[in-house]
Amino acid sequence: MKPTRILIVDDSAVIRKVLSNLLASDPEIVVAGTAGNGIQALVRIPELKPDLVTLDIEMPGMDGLETLVEIRKLYPKLPVIMFSTLTERGASATLDALARGASDYVTKPDHSGGSESSRERVREELIRKIKSLCAVRVPQPPPTAMRPRVSTRPSARIDVVAIGTSTGGPNALTTVIPEFPADFPVPIVIVQHMPPLFTRLLAERLDALSGLEAREGVEGQKLQRGQIWIAPGDHHMTVARKGTEFVLGLNRDPQENSCRPAVDVLFRSVAQAYGANVLAVVLTGMGADGTRGSAEIREAGGTVIVQDEASSVVWGMPGSVVAANLADRVYPLNSIGPEVVRRVMMRRAIGIAAGP
Repeated sequence: MKPTRILIVDDSAVIRKVLSNLLASDPEIVVAGTAGNGIQALVRIPELKPDLVTLDIEMPGMDGLETLVEIRKLYPKLPVIMFSTLTERGASATLDALARGASDYVTKPDHSGGSESSRERVREELIRKIKSLCAVRVPQPPPTAMRPRVSTRPSARIDVVAIGTSTGGPNALTTVIPEFPADFPVPIVIVQHMPPLFTRLLAERLDALSGLEAREGVEGQKLQRGQIWIAPGDHHMTVARKGTEFVLGLNRDPQENSCRPAVDVLFRSVAQAYGANVLAVVLTGMGADGTRGSAEIREAGGTVIVQDEASSVVWGMPGSVVAANLADRVYPLNSIGPEVVRRVMMRRAIGIAAGP
């Protein structure tokens, strides 16, 4: 099997060397070359034919965003991982890059190379994302063939929508959330795998795009209709029932599925709090976070729908739910928002749906 070829683009010679050394530790990855700026990168791509590009955001001259736009024009399917700083400016630029077609991102090690733990974090995260984005996709049967058994159980009224996503999630959410009308009658709770600061900026962007109010989760916040709550980076988010009310909780319990926030944590809590009155949505993302939580939602009588492979950046999370026979239905991304609205409105209008 051929090693995965990487082009590293960064104006810092120190960072180029750090990344080259980190990637050299994996025999399945080879650094095909480096470039010090965007113009050099555009010249080197046809020469080196990389399988993936890591791209610094802040570079003199043609910056990472401008370079990304040109890469997408010339190589629309070439995976690009953005390298950004863990600052408000870096986080905002990263979200801009994802909106312009970047596949994923990794935050830089601190202080031009950082501590050993910082470098190890970058190494593990970067290698995992490279392998996921460059994995050869095995053709899957169409969604109708992948459907699990059709449930004959009556479908309960939906009182909450819970969404879990990771790689590709920010763009997926900006497609789904604007579909919800201003009078959407239930709260929406979301886990997007992102670090602190990034989740706040994502909430602000969704708030601007939607007729609904989108915010980061707050400890003790009472859930109300039409609100969107996003788990803050580095915190698990839960929902608990207190009398007739439902309230958010935040904690920093151990990671699950190497994640905090974790989708499984949120999904478990909504299953316990709402029982059968849950609609869960699993969007694009690597790994299997959300699968165990989906099982608990199904066991409680709730419904789980997932994004299809063709429209996912990485079909890890939704694919895992399908493989576990837990998905009530599989939909392309552009159908998920309207389908969520249809299910919520129909079940709340008549109290019982005709089935998935």
